[in-house]
Amino acid sequence: MDIPLVDLKGQYNHLKSEIDSAIHSVIEETAFIRGKFVEEFEKAYADKYVVKHCITCANGTDAIYITLRALGIGSGDEVITVANSWISTSETISQAGAKPVFVDIEPDYFSIDPRKIEEKITKRTKAIIPVHLYGQPAKIAEIRELCEEYQLLLIEDCAQAHFARYNGQKVGTFGVAGTFSFYPGKNLGAYGDAGAIITNDDDLAIKSRMFANHGSLYKHDHEIEGINSRMDGIQAAILNVKLKYIDEWNNTRHKHALKYNELLSGFPNVKTPKIRENSFHIFHLYVIRTNKRNELENYLKSKSIGTGIHYPTALPFLPAYKHLAHKPYDFPIAHEYQDEILSLPMFPELSDDQIEYVVNSIKEFLK
Repeated sequence: MDIPLVDLKGQYNHLKSEIDSAIHSVIEETAFIRGKFVEEFEKAYADKYVVKHCITCANGTDAIYITLRALGIGSGDEVITVANSWISTSETISQAGAKPVFVDIEPDYFSIDPRKIEEKITKRTKAIIPVHLYGQPAKIAEIRELCEEYQLLLIEDCAQAHFARYNGQKVGTFGVAGTFSFYPGKNLGAYGDAGAIITNDDDLAIKSRMFANHGSLYKHDHEIEGINSRMDGIQAAILNVKLKYIDEWNNTRHKHALKYNELLSGFPNVKTPKIRENSFHIFHLYVIRTNKRNELENYLKSKSIGTGIHYPTALPFLPAYKHLAHKPYDFPIAHEYQDEILSLPMFPELSDDQIEYVVNSIKEFLK
């Protein structure tokens, strides 16, 4: 049995007629950059999140960068974020001119530990960017309380958490803005790069839209210098099709994760992901921990099972941040987990037989 980490072709085959028709419509109307289909997606996404504004852009990285710039964060400022994430979260802070300040993760949930945030707050701190990693909501209500106490901006990185919920509220709606990636492998993925910002702040929405479009709301009327970060019509049309199915897909991923957890229970050498209380985890990734990670990864590969490591080096220990001179004891949990985490196959079309094959292969390895 051949099981990929993600099966994008299988999803396309399921939606082929709708996707092909959507792409054809864009070509027929030559609405290639922004235009009708992008506007339709922005409205649909904002409506589904019950927010006033959705501002699309070229990718999820730009979504964070644009938000930081539109909020006026720059030179001399500090922005707190989590030690375990993709570099987009931290590099955009640096690109805006600010300094990324890392905080270790919670032992069970892979997200920023609210108990360790306060000690990192200084007079230069302007914002906190928690990441809802792997589709699990961070402890966002507590983080929001900290932001309110210290008058900090809360920007949620929801690149892996489309429509995940904490205490019944969708992540991305707790702070001033939520940022999203629609990279093809995401739960809601385009067929190329694409991203978006959601917000209820009218001023932030205007500034973000302007900054993403060369500093202009209207052609040739450049009020500021901006960047070129626009969603194209084909990606928007594809996302319009997929948006109808996202709730079903998220529910199915959650069900798959519960089955994995059940079948892998009782094996002390494998730690399955915990689900935070009062949360809806959408399982963009299903990540286990084992002290035999590399050996298990190779064994599963020999059984034609795709895996991934998200992420092999925690952010503070990347060469890009060598100048910050961090040591393993600064972020002990993130440092420990980077050598143990392994992502198993996870996609809505995954069958029970495939899950059982993966689990049985893991059991064979452990024996």
